Amino acid sequence: MKKQHEKIANREAWIGVGLVIFNFIWWFAFAYGLGKKEPDQYTYILGFPAWFFYSCILGFIVMAVLVTVIVKKYFVAIPFDEEMEEE
Repeated sequence: MKKQHEKIANREAWIGVGLVIFNFIWWFAFAYGLGKKEPDQYTYILGFPAWFFYSCILGFIVMAVLVTVIVKKYFVAIPFDEEMEEE
């Protein structure tokens, strides 16, 4: 049973690492991709420069939804009470 818990925890940790890498790529691509222009050439969304809106505001919303969906779909609740009883 402990081996199964370790396998689940390892898989979930790698999913978390994947989410962090995706978040960094999203942020970096929009922040530095759209932010290379001169400030007078920026386009604005809701009063924010487009690079900031996409990288920080929309990125936060996308990550919040993505993390919620992935946790509900792929993560497993592991009861720790069973481990304490076995020891």
